[in-house]
Formats: sequence, structure tokens, C-alpha cells
Amino acid sequence: MKQAWQLSIAILAVAACAAAQAQYRDSAPRSAYGAGENVSYAYADVLRVEPVYELVRYREPRQECYDADVERVERGGGDPTGGTIVGAIIGGAIGNQVGKGNGRKAATVAGAVIGGAIGRDIDKNNGGPDRRYSSTEQRCRTVEVEREDRRIAGYDVEYNWKGDVYMSRLNYDPGNKLRLRISVSPAD
Repeated sequence: MKQAWQLSIAILAVAACAAAQAQYRDSAPRSAYGAGENVSYAYADVLRVEPVYELVRYREPRQECYDADVERVERGGGDPTGGTIVGAIIGGAIGNQVGKGNGRKAATVAGAVIGGAIGRDIDKNNGGPDRRYSSTEQRCRTVEVEREDRRIAGYDVEYNWKGDVYMSRLNYDPGNKLRLRISVSPAD
């Protein structure tokens, strides 16, 4: 019986300790970061906001066009029609001298075709001087151009909290009020 009574007292003592811990845990300060961190939030009045700029350099392709003088050469020789006709007549006459009957007709036609081609080439090659003329063409090329931009890198913010003035660099403009996260911990 004595052991049962000691066991009951031990169980009651454990239960009382658990209840006391639960009551302490419920009364401890809470924050968004968990119980017991001693964190709270407040708002400070913004006194001054100044943007901080940085100079950014970069290269950018750009098309650059210009007018260029171009000299063109056109081969002389004029109209090769006369040489073609004379060559066909001479070739046909020579072809007519070869063969008999239907062979003579075929040789005449072949001689006229070959003679016309030869006459055309001779007339074209033995024509007048080459014709030269100048013109203007637009030519383009891609070049790399270096540019500079002035960009906002952040904001120097001066604010007042509980009579003291503080300064912070932020990556945004907070406006008239700045939300503060206040954490309290014992000094070592």
C-alpha cells in the first residue's frame, strides 16, 4: 500500500510540473518567428529618402550604314546580231557543199547553226571598248557601341524611432512610414 501511495504522489508531481510548464509557455511573449524570441514590430517616421545611383556600362550592337562608290564594267561588243546572221550564211554555204540529197540538207542546217554561233562570238569579242560607269550602293555593318546608364541601386533612408534618428540603405522607397522589426535579447 505504501508503494501505491508513493506512485500516486509521483504521478501528481509530474502532472503539476507539466501544468506549470504549459501555463508558462502560454504566458511567454510570442512573435511571428515562434514563442520566446522577444520580437515585435513597430513603425518609424521617415525623415528623408535619397536614391543611390550606380553607373552601369554595357555594349550594344548597332547597324551602321554608309554610301559607297562602286565602279562597274560592262563588256563592249555591241549587238552581236549582225555577226550571227553573217556566220549562219557562211556556215550554211559551206555545209551545202558537203554530201548529196538529204545529207546535204542536214549539212546545210548544221553549218548554218555552227556558223551563226561562231559569228556571234566573233562579233561580241571584237566589238567596241568596255563600258565603265560608277554608281552608289548602300553598305551596312554591325558595330558594338558602348553605352552608360544611371540606375537606382538603393535608397538611403533616415528615420526617427522613439526620439532617435537612424539611417539604413534599403532596396525600396518605404514612403512616409518604415516598418521595424524589434528584437530584444540580454546583453552578454
